[in-house]
Parts: sequence; C-alpha cells; structure tokens
Amino acid sequence: MPVEIAENGRTWLLSGPTSGYAVHLTDGDELVHLHWGPRIALADAEALAARPLPDDWPFESRLDGREEYPVEGGPRFVRPALSVRTGERRGTEWRFERYAVDGEELRLRFRDADLGITLHYRMRHDVVERRVTLHNTGPDIELLRADSATWTLPERDGWRLTQLHGRWAAESRLTSAPLTYGEKVIGSRRGHTGHQHLPWVALDTDATEERGEVYGCALGWSGSWRICVAQLPDARVQVTGGAGHDESGLLRLAAGESFTTPVLAGLWSDGGFGGASRAWHRYQRAYVVPEADRDRPVLFNSWEATGFAISEDRQRALARRAAAIGVELFVVDDGWFGARTGDRAGLGDWTPNPDRFPRGLAPLAEDVHALGMGFGVWVEPEMVNPDSDLYRAHPDWVQHQTGRKRTEFRNQLVLNLAREDVQEYLWGRLDALLSSAPIDYVKWDFNRCFTDAGWPGDPYPQRLWTDHVRALYALLDRLRAAHPQVAFESCSGGGGRIDLGVLSRTDQVWTSDNTDPLDRLAIQHGFSQIHPAGVMAAWVTDSPNVQLNGRVSTLRFRFVSAMAGVLGIGGDLTRWSGAELAEARDWVALYKEIRPLVQRGDLYRLRPPDGGLSAVQYVLGEESVVLACLQAQRHGEPVPALRLRGLDPEGTYECPETGEIHRGAVLLHHGVRLGLRGDLDATVLRLRRM
Repeated sequence: MPVEIAENGRTWLLSGPTSGYAVHLTDGDELVHLHWGPRIALADAEALAARPLPDDWPFESRLDGREEYPVEGGPRFVRPALSVRTGERRGTEWRFERYAVDGEELRLRFRDADLGITLHYRMRHDVVERRVTLHNTGPDIELLRADSATWTLPERDGWRLTQLHGRWAAESRLTSAPLTYGEKVIGSRRGHTGHQHLPWVALDTDATEERGEVYGCALGWSGSWRICVAQLPDARVQVTGGAGHDESGLLRLAAGESFTTPVLAGLWSDGGFGGASRAWHRYQRAYVVPEADRDRPVLFNSWEATGFAISEDRQRALARRAAAIGVELFVVDDGWFGARTGDRAGLGDWTPNPDRFPRGLAPLAEDVHALGMGFGVWVEPEMVNPDSDLYRAHPDWVQHQTGRKRTEFRNQLVLNLAREDVQEYLWGRLDALLSSAPIDYVKWDFNRCFTDAGWPGDPYPQRLWTDHVRALYALLDRLRAAHPQVAFESCSGGGGRIDLGVLSRTDQVWTSDNTDPLDRLAIQHGFSQIHPAGVMAAWVTDSPNVQLNGRVSTLRFRFVSAMAGVLGIGGDLTRWSGAELAEARDWVALYKEIRPLVQRGDLYRLRPPDGGLSAVQYVLGEESVVLACLQAQRHGEPVPALRLRGLDPEGTYECPETGEIHRGAVLLHHGVRLGLRGDLDATVLRLRRM
C-alpha cells in the first residue's frame, strides 16, 4: 500500500519497492520527520513517533533538524522553507487542519490566518515527490521564499556531498567533498537552470559506485533555483530547495490566488551511486519523460556544417548524404528565418527567409521526407534581436528596467514571456510554423541569461522570474497538444536548461555545445548520475574539432563516445571521404541495433573517465552492450581487464560479432580484455545470453 496511516491519524508512512518515508504530527501540531531509508512497517514508524523530542533551551530549538517543513517564525533557527510577509507581519504560525489521501498522493493541510498550506507527498518507484500549495483567502501575501521541501537525513558520521558543477561547454562535472558545518548553497540567479550546476545533490558516508547508502534530491524547475545543504550545530543534516534564489520576493498572492511549487524529488538507495542512478533513470522513464519507450532517432544537425551560411541547395546536399549513412532525422539549425544571416538580426521573426527559402520550408521538408528522414528546425522563441521586425514593433516586450541600458548578450535581448501578449504572439508564430510544413522536430534554444529582468508598469515585477517559466511550460504543453507528431529538444547554449521540469515536456536535451569526444566523456559521466541516456543528445562532429580545441580523433572514437546517448551527427558530410561515409554508415547501423539497450537499459558505469580506460555498460533483458574508450596509454602499461556488471553469474553469453562465448561469473569477477591500445582508441562489445 503506497500510503499507510496510523490509527490515531497522526503518523503517515509511504512505501516504495525498497524504501520508506514517514512523518508524524505531535500533540503540539508540530510536523516532524521520522524516517527516510529502507522499507519499514507502520509499527516501526509509530515506535519512532513515540520517541520524545529533546527539550528546548534558550540557544537551540528542539525542532531544528527534525521538523519536516520549517517555516519562518517561532522557536526555529534553521533556514526556513517558507517565508511570507503581509502588510502587518512576517512569518508563519500554522496549525494542522486535516489530511487526505487521493490515489497515491498524501496531502497534509495547515493554515495560518488567511493562508492555506498543503504539503503534497507521492511515492513513485523509490522516488518521493514533494511539493507545496499555498492558497490565499485574504489580503495580499508576499511569498519571500516558498521551497518545495526540506529533507532530513538520519544521524550519521562523516557525510559527503556530491554535486554537478561546470560552465558553458564544460557542464555536469562531478565533484565530491566532505560536508562541513554550516551551509552549502548551489543554484542559479540567471533565470534558467544554468550551466553552472544541475539541480541535484547526493549525500553518502561511505558509498562506492555499487555499494552503500546514497540520498539524492533533484528539482523540477527550469528557472532560477536554490538548493541548500546544511550541517547543523548538532551535526544533523537537512537539504532544502525550490524555485528562486534569493528572499527578495518570489511572487505576490492576491485573494483567491494559489501557488504550487515545483516538485523536489528525493531518492534513497542502498546500491551505491550506480544503484541510485539506475533508480533515477527508471523513475524518469516511467513518470517524467514523454514517450520514453519510443526510440529517439539518429539525427543530423546542419549547424557545424554551414553555420549561418544556409541555402536550400546546401541543405539538400547534406540531407542526401545524411540519408545515405542511415540518419533518421534531418534538422536545419539557426539561419533559416527572417534576416538571419548572422547573430545580429532576425530573432523573433519566425518566418522563412524569402531569399533562402522562397517557397517556405515545405519543399525542403518534403524532400527530406522523400529520403526517408524526419524534418526538424531550430528556434529560440524567448529571445529577440534589436534588429528585428518584432523588436521594432514591440520594444516594450523585452525584459528591461526603466532608465537603464538594455544589456545585450549575443546581440539579443530576452522577451518578457510573463506577458500574455508575448505568449499569444509566440503561440501564433510557432503554431503557424509547425502548420506550414511537415515538421517533426523542434530544437528549442535559449542562448543568454536574464540580466535586466524588469517589467515596467507591473506592480510586482518580481513575478516575472516565476511567470516566465510557467509560461514556457504552458507554451510547450500547448504546442505539444496541437502538434502531437512533433518532438522537442531542450537546449540552452548546450546544457543550460536541463532539469526534471523541462524534461517532463521535451523528448531529449542538448547536453553541451562541446562535441569533442574526449571532453564529452566527463560531461556524460556527470549527466548520467541523474538523467538517463535516452534523453542525452550526443553528436559526432568533424576532426580536427575546429569549433573548440582542435583535437584530432578517429571516427571510431567519436562514434563510440557519442553512442552512449542519443546519437547525432553534426559534421560537414559534404567534406567526408567515401571511406569515412562508409564507416559512418556501419556505426549508425550498429547504433540502431544497440539503441534499445542504450536508451532504455540499466546503466552501469564500469570505469570513470579519469584519463585511462573508461567504460559504460547497458543491460536490457538478455542483452548487454559495453562502450569502452581508452583515453591514453603509457608505454609498457597494460590496459586493465574490464569487469562487467548486471549479468547472471550462472549465464553464458555470446558476442554476436566474433562468436566468442563468455561465462557470466568470469565476466563479473575477472572481466574481459578488449584489445584497446594507444591513445583515443575505442570499441563496442555486445553480449547476448545464450
């Protein structure tokens, strides 16, 4: 049973396949955390509830580190998850009203004067989804801070914090460090999820890749956000997070208005970081990502081949070569619309350039379809160039502060998507675009952060930060409903908008603008800690890598690196030799055979990309595939055997390419040698249980 309730109606237990989560309401109507960890019985939760809280004394609070959702005010000193202000006062004195169970969701309802506060809980697999709804029935209330959840960890010694950090073209870098007293805060003030941190943290004491307890939290929000990990004076640890970064004002609720926070999901696993990752991946495939059981196609994107120098004939030439090597989706990137011959003009004018596409996109799209491929386009709807028809007609539609300069990055400004007229304009233009041609795919980009996030004339311009994201979600939902055949990819200069919120509305994400196959190993390693390979777009591009670092690598290494996710190709195929095109055709064919394993299988990180041999393994049913990359080899240093995971030790496995027979126990304990040597070598090993 997903939700169990004690006979007195004051202790609640949620249970998943392997884990449990319990809370309790004291006789003083204090909601305290009881348990988050392995499955327990309701009687166990009641035994925990019977334990008394420590006594208060003038310098500490008995609630701190134990309260389920700390609010501002009263005998509390920890960072509050909820901070509200009215014209008369600040803080919250809430009282419990009732609980309800709706299907698998538990709702705990509290009230403070005119403010109703509902805590939502739902267990999906072993992931606990938490969010909060605030409803105002009286005068205006200002929400300074409304976090989605506070997570309380059990008492342990020596917690370690793991997170993902980075920057543009170097996203999702994994780092771990001992947790020390005080607060560790990560987040984004930039209006979008950001390249600097993914909204995920994990905590452990002694876990390895495949063993030990791991606690993780991930936020489903695509705007500014904050997660705070605090080790309190008594060594207890709590994690609090939600939308918005600062307490300068999230939004204002008038009478009758409600606000529901985004989901902050939590996961406990005793299978180490690998087990936690696989649980996160299963959860997202089942409950978050649209149509996650559908194969993501092999795509070609024209950007690195043409830049802004787009012509219909050049696109057709690329399309013919792409189709010949087995590509399934052809995407025209930036430069097809308006006066877009560079990055200085045209953003906002979402009609085909009449010189480049005199009959619109339909003829090219139909030709691409005739070649057996889907057709896609790049858009950046939330942005506008000052040199555009849209900006000349509506300069007030951009985010700006009265009397201040309008900061330009990449020669563009940010549209105020919180405005209803902007929302309707974008809906009209994008709906018309998707109706004008047989379009199957949209790459939705977002190439700059918020800077002058003002809204002149609005009485509470701070709501722009929240309402922009909610309007983005509504626009994507509306477009998907009107054009169900269209798949969407989230992009923000690469990995600047990747989170559970945008993933619930898009089919995949552009992981990074960095397509160097060696650099991508570390990016993909970090990404895999939380998100599944079936949403991780990865491209094979030209060598030398002129876009980034000039590194030279073999086509083999580039393909094996990119096959760890949703395979794409971004090189200039018109310059590839016949031999390269033939080799690429073979790699694409192989990827299509292993695609179900990569995109929907269980992932095992066999060796991290730390400079030598690195490898990932995918297991689905009776099949497994290993993608191994040797980054560098010192003279005389043997390449280590690769111990596999996820196999039946009593099983026998055959490699279909070579016919070699392997015993499961031998592969698990002694491993297999893959014949790699030198620098930047790579291979694929397939296994099928006999």
